[in-house]
Amino acid sequence: MSRPRTIQIFLPSGDPTGIRVAELTTSIIRLIEVPRSLLPHYLGMPEAKQVGLYFLVGGEDSELLYIGQSGDTGKRLVQHDKDDTKEWNRALVLVSMTNNLTQTHVLYLEALSIEKAKACKRFTLINGNGGQRPHTPIPLQADCDEIHEIGALLLATLGYPIFESLLREATQQKLDKFFMTRAGVKAEGYFTQEGLVVLQGSQGITSASKKNAPGLIETRRKLLEEGILVTDGKHVVMTRDYLFKSPSAASSAMLMAASNGWIDWKNSSGKTLSDVYRQSDESF
Repeated sequence: MSRPRTIQIFLPSGDPTGIRVAELTTSIIRLIEVPRSLLPHYLGMPEAKQVGLYFLVGGEDSELLYIGQSGDTGKRLVQHDKDDTKEWNRALVLVSMTNNLTQTHVLYLEALSIEKAKACKRFTLINGNGGQRPHTPIPLQADCDEIHEIGALLLATLGYPIFESLLREATQQKLDKFFMTRAGVKAEGYFTQEGLVVLQGSQGITSASKKNAPGLIETRRKLLEEGILVTDGKHVVMTRDYLFKSPSAASSAMLMAASNGWIDWKNSSGKTLSDVYRQSDESF
């Protein structure tokens, strides 16, 4: 159950796009966001020598995610930096301010995080395995579960809701489901505070003519490359629920043409997103 929290974000250089350090004021858990280009600066921080859990994420246009753990997070990130097989722009490192995490802690947290990330399906996980969950005494397991909860909160606060269900808002608030059936598209989704979530199984058209905008072609390429969409005959099909930042981005990606999502998405009563969520002039 959600409750009020106080989170402190520290900017070591004063630059909000640089390294950021997030802490829950009542916890000893710290999350450090490190842009790849600033990895040398992180290596100069004491946390770089600590045992920790880390997350490697892609850029703004990519939802690729790798989850790992290490007894020396700085050294491990340097190895990842030299590895051309993983594309990542930022690392997020979870450590303890008292440096009391052990290898058992982070092995358990790694396995748990991989399991939870797979279930939420917000990011495309590129781990080769599910981690190695060690034998963990019940008291230690309880501590790890609490650390994971705090880590998930800090990640979401910094803009990485890795463990937040896409449909949590829709389920809790019983939101209307919206449909798009234009030009052969058969798609369903929910409009949330984050954007529009297109549901698994939704069908879009496959055609990509020369008239398509370069941005649409690139979006479709990325979705197919990451396995979020697969081709099935005359259609492409969503393999999992997927968040688009706006209704128009969602409808355009499924239609492969310019679309006003506020008009093209309609609920079971035939009302558009605009009808349901945008106030008319008469309300003022």
